[in-house]
Amino acid sequence: MSILINRSSRVITQGITGKTGQFHTRMCRDYAFGKECFVAGVNPRKPGEDFEGIPVFATVKEAKQQTGANVSVIYVPPPFAAAAIDEAVEAELDLVICITEGIPVRDMIRTRYNMQGKKTRLIGPNCPGIITPDELKIGIMPGYIHKKGRIGVVSRSGTLTYEAVAQLMALGLGQSTCIGIGGDPVNGLKHIDVMKMFNDDPETDAVIMVGEIGGDAEETCARWIKDNMKKPVVGFIAGVTAPPGKRMGHAGAIISGGKGTAQEKLAVMEECGIKVTKNPADMGRLLKSVL
Repeated sequence: MSILINRSSRVITQGITGKTGQFHTRMCRDYAFGKECFVAGVNPRKPGEDFEGIPVFATVKEAKQQTGANVSVIYVPPPFAAAAIDEAVEAELDLVICITEGIPVRDMIRTRYNMQGKKTRLIGPNCPGIITPDELKIGIMPGYIHKKGRIGVVSRSGTLTYEAVAQLMALGLGQSTCIGIGGDPVNGLKHIDVMKMFNDDPETDAVIMVGEIGGDAEETCARWIKDNMKKPVVGFIAGVTAPPGKRMGHAGAIISGGKGTAQEKLAVMEECGIKVTKNPADMGRLLKSVL
């Protein structure tokens, strides 16, 4: 078991004909069982074509009907990306992973509102995606740094996800599933949603949680962990040195109204029994110490 995706997932690439979509679809298809998993592409202007043997359909609905796909990944330019998410939600896919950075916040608010009561889960936008090592990768993370194992990784930052994985690998610890949930202020799955899944997954023994300044997702998750989590969690928060009111890289990484500072988040996490570090180079060692 892993969470959200495995080798039996069937994936649609929305925006498969663009340069980015082509490049990453190729990389994902060539990883582990990707060849079986990537079954369709969508581009409303190019139905009937194919990308290296992967058929292209006009709509997500049609792609799902023809191929039995249940997951979609989106490499659509920012002005049209929210509409691409809407289309995947309408088609009732199980999971949508939106890689696109720079989607207008207004679009995302509308999309999130429309998703209420629907079955589709969203990872992202502005995220690296998700990987279940040695089975399937969907997104832009480097596949070769991962190995199957029993540690879960959830992170708002893409590069810090890879950093955590590299450190685990150096210690000989594989991963069950790694998820980059994205750095935008309005997004899909939060730390708490992923943590609940890891808690219920019999093949995950411990979790690294990487957060960053802005919002209160990490605090909410920490409080849930204190009351419900049966497995050890270690944490890191990026942005300890960030000045208030300045956006740090991600659109959602901003300390506003004195809220969302790294110090605050780390304090709440520690109170809730999560072992934390202020040094990103220690994430792997810290996790190994709680096993």
